Amino acid sequence: MWAELLPVGRSAASGGYRRFAWNAADAECRAWFEQQARDRGLAHELDRNGNQWAWLGDPEAGGAVVTGSHLDSVPDGGAFDGPLGVVSSFAALDELRARGARFARPLAIVNFGDEEGARFGVACIGSRLTAGVLSREAAYELRDADGVRLPDAMERAGQDPTAIGADGERLARIGAFVELHVEQGRHLAEHQPVGVASAIWPHGRWRFDFHGEANHAGTTRIEDRRDPMLTYATTVLAARKKARLAGALATFGKVAVEPNGTNAIASLVRGWLDSRAADEATLTALVEEIERAAAERGERDGVRVELTRESYTPVVGFDGPLRDRLAARLGGAPVLPTGAGHDAGILASAVPTAMLFVRNPSGVSHSPAEHAETADCLAGVAALADVLEDLACH
Repeated sequence: MWAELLPVGRSAASGGYRRFAWNAADAECRAWFEQQARDRGLAHELDRNGNQWAWLGDPEAGGAVVTGSHLDSVPDGGAFDGPLGVVSSFAALDELRARGARFARPLAIVNFGDEEGARFGVACIGSRLTAGVLSREAAYELRDADGVRLPDAMERAGQDPTAIGADGERLARIGAFVELHVEQGRHLAEHQPVGVASAIWPHGRWRFDFHGEANHAGTTRIEDRRDPMLTYATTVLAARKKARLAGALATFGKVAVEPNGTNAIASLVRGWLDSRAADEATLTALVEEIERAAAERGERDGVRVELTRESYTPVVGFDGPLRDRLAARLGGAPVLPTGAGHDAGILASAVPTAMLFVRNPSGVSHSPAEHAETADCLAGVAALADVLEDLACH
């Protein structure tokens, strides 16, 4: 399975992946998922929000145990973030069948759509729509960098966009959701191969618009300039310093410039901030400080600054009894928090959820250098099989 997925959506130039929602690579991944389901005699289902489900047993019976993750990527992302969870889910089912396991409740494997938000700017679109966290109206307003609307992209890929929205009936079928994921950090490097998640830090995305004045780079005096690039650059440095002092994280990882000419002073710079912290009060204070620093610098530069919050996820504490049950089943596996968002975090408000992490020796993620050792991945499959057996077979 791993070998089949490796070439899909991979850039020859970077070695990273460009599996974005509703593009050709995404369609190939979806076809792969459906084939894996068919090969195992599972009922394949595409829900109203474009998420894929592979069912063992009757979905209507209720109390289903669900596992899975996502197959899309960030721009030039690594091979493990998302796909490891999906591949491991199918492999864990194979292991349970080899053990002769008898299932007492339905089991499902899911591939959530557009988890990374690389194309339309909002993470976890498939699970957010299902949980009612993202409304149909808001989803219809989302556009990619080329101006393509989300519903139009879905329709071109063969998905009916008129049906998207909250799916409470589907969530009511689920008794527990367990997502396996490569660790995005190095906490497990000094421990055993598999850990259990305790919580997800609150996090969000904010767009800063720096409005200046376009002018000639070669004739405009320094004192006459209203250069938004200068304000943007100063804001990036301020965000780094303030995040370090707060024990939090702040990253400007995306920028757009108009008119984007080498010999022209920009008229507009848009920068997207990703910020995360251990608690919501710290995160709120940090973003306010960054906004204040941007506005103060903008006043000096003659630049107007606007801030728009594009997405926000509060702190997510995973289901305590389920978390403890998993840790005990895995022989006292280490329990650790994460700063990364996941579909499991979105579903946590509606169903009992938990996460397993597989050791990442370098801690690198969202990069072609992302890696996990084969032995650790196989330990993850065994751990997931143990957990699913405990939840679905007793």
